[in-house]
Amino acid sequence: MSGILSGKNILVTGLLTEKSIAFHVARLAQREGARVVLTAYGRRSLVELIAKRLPEPAPLVDLDVCDQEQLDSLADRVAEHLGPDPALDGVVHSIAYAPQDALGGNFLNTAWSSVATSVEISAFSLKSLTVAVAGLLERRGGAVVGMDSDARQAWPYYDWMGVSKAALEATSRYLARELGGRGIRCNLVAAGPIRSTAAKSIPGFQALAEASTARAPLGWDLEDPEPAARAVVALLSDWFPRTTGEIVHVDGGTHMAGA
Repeated sequence: MSGILSGKNILVTGLLTEKSIAFHVARLAQREGARVVLTAYGRRSLVELIAKRLPEPAPLVDLDVCDQEQLDSLADRVAEHLGPDPALDGVVHSIAYAPQDALGGNFLNTAWSSVATSVEISAFSLKSLTVAVAGLLERRGGAVVGMDSDARQAWPYYDWMGVSKAALEATSRYLARELGGRGIRCNLVAAGPIRSTAAKSIPGFQALAEASTARAPLGWDLEDPEPAARAVVALLSDWFPRTTGEIVHVDGGTHMAGA
């Protein structure tokens, strides 16, 4: 199969439903010629069910990014699905979580334990995941792409997830600096709001989405994850061979529009 990811091996995390950006990344990556390996946390049977809706079968490995034993064994478990000369050409980090008391306008009252959980899973895990498979990525030079949202501004209801996304952006830059010498690129795609399973857990999501989409000069469809997924696939490809530490905004232009 020909395509911009032809012959590449891509690890995709965070696939949970057909509405998730991760699902569309996996779908488009396969369409563009990649071999895709998926990870699952907790709801393995659900991920297996959703994965059957991809164009091609995709093997599945378990991954809890807070479990060091699983991280330590991740490269070996992924390599089992990559053929006799295993290498990864790309990793998609689509992992984020904040406890309910860290969202919804509770910023001043959130306990550190909840903040720490949000930062560890949503930001530190980018480092954890990347380091876990760096040995596979450096064999041919590879790309790490993380899912972001615009963290330069304070958004209503987003609270400590917004802070965690700011930490994710800094983490991506430092990874880009540290791993560039090993041929590994690290970039983020800052997507506009998508009405996904994760979005449903954010109190006030509709108001947040309306505030964002109202400013988008190109418009923005809350039901369409594909524009963001296309950007991820492009960054995974060889069309961005010297781009690293970058944040690509895919939000209809909301990030640059003052009003």
